[in-house]
Amino acid sequence: MPKPLHLILAALVALAPGVTLARAVPAPTPACTSPAQSLDEKGFVRIGGIDQWITIRGDRCDNPVILFLHGGPGNPLSPFADAIYGAWTRDFTLVQWDQRGSGMTLGRSPPAETDSLTVAGMTTDGIAVATYLVQHLGTRKVILMGSSWGSILGVNMARTRPDLFHAYVGTSQIVSYRDNQATTYARLLDLARAAGDQETAGRLEALGPPPWANPRAFGVVRRAVRKYEALKTDPFPQTWWSPAGDYATPKALADYEAGEDYSFLQFVGFKGDGMFSGVELAAPGARFETPVFLLQGTEDLLTTADVTQRFFDGLTAPRKALVLVPRAGHDPNQPMVDAQYRLLLDQVRPGAR
Repeated sequence: MPKPLHLILAALVALAPGVTLARAVPAPTPACTSPAQSLDEKGFVRIGGIDQWITIRGDRCDNPVILFLHGGPGNPLSPFADAIYGAWTRDFTLVQWDQRGSGMTLGRSPPAETDSLTVAGMTTDGIAVATYLVQHLGTRKVILMGSSWGSILGVNMARTRPDLFHAYVGTSQIVSYRDNQATTYARLLDLARAAGDQETAGRLEALGPPPWANPRAFGVVRRAVRKYEALKTDPFPQTWWSPAGDYATPKALADYEAGEDYSFLQFVGFKGDGMFSGVELAAPGARFETPVFLLQGTEDLLTTADVTQRFFDGLTAPRKALVLVPRAGHDPNQPMVDAQYRLLLDQVRPGAR
């Protein structure tokens, strides 16, 4: 049976007036007593003043640790991780984290009406999670792996605290509020017109080019992306998206859906002024102190390959690589997951032992 993650009693004390979290919380209880020990933990950890859901699974304590940063931002991978990534536990310790405002974390720590998500605040949470893992698992660093929204978070975490990370691995990398949206819109409109798809073309023309103030515009674009990506990508296995165990209860399903809605509106904003509006990662001379590896689906219409290529060409890092994955789009499918695993095994794991 999975063991609950160690909840630190002192964290509750840290919430008392006048007592800071940093001073009150001791290092987490070590999880590993031997290199060959397996790990299977799930539970809430006090992160950023609230309880946040974390799972840890792996066959051996001496394997490198991967911290997954899910997309959405309200789409945790924890309900689906075993189906998609379960085979990886032989070579890596896998950590899923339901971020603030999503999934199990939202169910336990629902946001107040006055709360808002920010890139800076989520970055601080992510760094706190990574720090917890380093202490709890007795490892020097972790591998940071972000997809879509998680790639925004990953870049910010890696650049803020490179000492915590062996490498940053980005998939479906978001780069720029302006460039990503403009390229997606133009590409979709060209595809719809070329296909004689008057319905999709009409909806896009009605929106006009970005930026958009109405959050419904993002839904129109996302549906068009999925429609046209499906023509050139391999479908994902249907078994992937069936919530497992604890995540299939009525409450867990309702919390997941509520997190999707809440986080989406926090991301795009009610007037196009959400977290996404401030994203511009491709500043001239973008510098990383950790190795950077990017995986890009050739058929991705939401974060297109040309924007990712320009970002990659402009960044500096101790080591970097860009892998183009045929038959893959923005959302995960088997070609992308296989490519991620190969890259991790061949290029990241050797330097993370």
